[in-house]
Amino acid sequence: MTEAPPLGPEVDATPRPLPARVAHRGAHVTLEPLHVRHAPDLWRAAQGADQSWTYLGYGPFESEAALRRQIGALAAQHDPMFFAVRPHASGLVTGWLSFMEIRPGDADIEIGHIWFGPALQRTRAATEAIALLMRHAMDDLGYRRLVWKCHALNAASRRAADRLGFVYEGTHRNHRIIKGRSRDTAWYSITDAEWPLRRAALAAWLDDTNFDHAGTPRRSLGAIRAALAAGA
Repeated sequence: MTEAPPLGPEVDATPRPLPARVAHRGAHVTLEPLHVRHAPDLWRAAQGADQSWTYLGYGPFESEAALRRQIGALAAQHDPMFFAVRPHASGLVTGWLSFMEIRPGDADIEIGHIWFGPALQRTRAATEAIALLMRHAMDDLGYRRLVWKCHALNAASRRAADRLGFVYEGTHRNHRIIKGRSRDTAWYSITDAEWPLRRAALAAWLDDTNFDHAGTPRRSLGAIRAALAAGA
């Protein structure tokens, strides 16, 4: 008898829901469907931050009108689906991010197109903004694979992926041409089996007890995740 070829495990093949263009509110930040009305805030947030656009396929912008046109084009799409980031502390929109490469039939979804202005970078609100989309994709919509990919030379994005608990999968060579230059793309993911640990670590890091009176985190996200994995 011929031995059957190996196959992957059977899974729930029900297509997952598409994300909706609705707001997501956290304790420190609200994500709003991106709209041209956000252009004035985003223009102010982008001043003096030309290098923040280095690895994106657009920007920097020569004027608020140019940025507004780009926002209008991005906001008109369903995939990618963009959200403006409004930290509660300032009340101003200071960045955006998106769901993209949405594959309901494979239960596969990516978080990408992340642009955070200097005032938002490396803040509690920035981490919560990403966590809100992670939780929505994995918990609310039931996706089984969450993707993060970036320019292989984008050290900051690669550190962010590691910090959030994404697992490096490999690099696609000569994957894209961005602004006339070749791009190798580094791929990361979190699977549904890995997600509960990442979710618990994010919740613990964001909790008020993890921050001192100056707003500095007492423990890093990686340290919290390691302690949870070890059962500490």
